[in-house]
Amino acid sequence: MRIGAVLPQTELGADAGAVRAYGQAVEELGFAHVLAYDHVLGADPAVHRGWAGPYDVDTTFHEPFVLFGFLAAVTALELVTGVIVLPQRQTALVAKQAAEVDLLAGGRFRLGVGVGWNAVEYEALGQPFDRRGRRMDEQIGLLRRWWTERSVTFDGRFDRSTGAGIAPRPVQRPIPVWVGAASDPGFRRAGRLGDGWFPMLPPGPDLERARAVVAAAAVEAGRDPAAIGMEGRIRWKPGDEAAFAARLAEWRAAAPTHLTVDTMRAGLDTVDDHIAALARAAALCGLTGPSR
Repeated sequence: MRIGAVLPQTELGADAGAVRAYGQAVEELGFAHVLAYDHVLGADPAVHRGWAGPYDVDTTFHEPFVLFGFLAAVTALELVTGVIVLPQRQTALVAKQAAEVDLLAGGRFRLGVGVGWNAVEYEALGQPFDRRGRRMDEQIGLLRRWWTERSVTFDGRFDRSTGAGIAPRPVQRPIPVWVGAASDPGFRRAGRLGDGWFPMLPPGPDLERARAVVAAAAVEAGRDPAAIGMEGRIRWKPGDEAAFAARLAEWRAAAPTHLTVDTMRAGLDTVDDHIAALARAAALCGLTGPSR
């Protein structure tokens, strides 16, 4: 099981030095990867009355592809989007940006994708919110073609390409695509199309049911369920080390291929606070230093 950390970008603000310090500390502590969330825009609660989303117009989010270009230069970590809201973005541009990150990182990139939940973003980015699942299904296959083929001709429901290709292409051909999933349609999409998946569930009966849905969809698509990775997520809370150790044991028993430690929303005020929390988590996880 490879263990990584969630970049707490909503709590690091606009400080590039904090991003560098965090990434380098994650590597020195022995974590294998760093995972970043994605939001292009936030909604203004003064305009969107009754807004109940976890983020708004004042919540800081670094753009993941640009962020990873920076981190590729200052760390040797695997870089993971968890997840890019794919259907609100132009497919060709995502293919190009992902290929560039993979090149700069020497093949240390995993593209996590999801359908998202924020209709305000979709409106501003000019994409239909109600067709996002169907669009992402088409996008995943097209991304893989652009990463592996010199020239792509494609006439789909949502995208068209006539004799076009990206250069340079990525180190990984194709880049691994992992699917974020919180419902049966997402679980089935992960089974049909994903190299791996991010379950939005803790270990237990609900996770096992979701895994069965993923596996059934994989078999129906002629794929081997055992070849599909799974990345869990474990929250850190200060003063809660015994509970963290118990949750870690539960995840180890669930046997994911990857696990990510999340220190966001834990009352940690500075990058040093987050690094100190990760140091305690790393010790509990049995990490002993740089993983390379």
